[in-house]
Amino acid sequence: MKTPAPVFKDREQTYEADTCTALRRAAEQGRVTFNAFARGHYPGARLPRTWLPGLKSVGYWNAPGPQDWGLDWHRNEGIEFTFLSTGRTPFAVDDQSCPLRAGNLAITRPWQRHRVGNPHVGAGRLHWVILDVGVRHPNQAWRWPAWLVLAKPDRERLTQLLRHNEQPVWHTTPEVRHCFDQLSQAIDKSDGAGRQSRLTVHLNELFLAVLEMFTQRDIALDPGLSSSRRTVELFLDDLSADLDGLALPWTARAMAEHCGLGVTAFTQYCRQVTNRTPVRYLNHCRVQTAARLLTGAPDMTITDIALACGFRTSQYFATAFRQHQGCTPRAYRGGAR
Repeated sequence: MKTPAPVFKDREQTYEADTCTALRRAAEQGRVTFNAFARGHYPGARLPRTWLPGLKSVGYWNAPGPQDWGLDWHRNEGIEFTFLSTGRTPFAVDDQSCPLRAGNLAITRPWQRHRVGNPHVGAGRLHWVILDVGVRHPNQAWRWPAWLVLAKPDRERLTQLLRHNEQPVWHTTPEVRHCFDQLSQAIDKSDGAGRQSRLTVHLNELFLAVLEMFTQRDIALDPGLSSSRRTVELFLDDLSADLDGLALPWTARAMAEHCGLGVTAFTQYCRQVTNRTPVRYLNHCRVQTAARLLTGAPDMTITDIALACGFRTSQYFATAFRQHQGCTPRAYRGGAR
């Protein structure tokens, strides 16, 4: 039975974690060599329930030549290390393009938007580790699994560096490269004896090697990346770009709960970010989206557009639209703008 992908939301689905469908299909068709241990919705050999709780996927693919597929914009529920040992491939985080070359390590925070390929991946051997640290909002504390045996000061420092680092791609150290090589060998071994122990040891070595890589370099940290305001910024940015999200019956309380905040705090951050109250900003996003549909979707009726954008009645839609655009939806569609 297919396991549903987790979502970045407590009440309503907003983002679904990546299911790697394109990679799964390419491996089935023999276009890439693929080997991984995984649980949940990720492809690969199933990790036993008692092995490495929190580990979602560890594996690699080997693409002998340029591919006709890629992993489009997506998010994962955990911290992800993506290491390219050979070749080159397009890669992007948020809206920043940062192609990977041999020896590059990309690090994405939980639920950070990224993609591999533009739109297709290149030739190369790519490794990854995805570890769920219990984050569903940027301002939540990370919960490391018990099998990660770094000393408490090292674990706290690593958490700070990973949460507040804005640089997505790094040129790795020999120690980091060795850890990924050891992980791939552990995955490849047909004899299961000791495999759990090897994976545990090499994963701990990897996190320690990443910490040492960070401490050897001058890193600019941004605490705002894990702040409550950052949570609100991400929610508002995505709200303005998501038609399905706009159609939900949002209230100020529902938006605040979605961000894990009280109404007063959420409203304050919303004003700081948008200079509007939550409901006024929501209506602004809905009207802007409706305006695009009025000109870009001529087959949709005005009532259909109103409902699709979250307005419960065409009358309220007309009133809100006139307040924002200075004319009725019908006049706007006719060119009065």
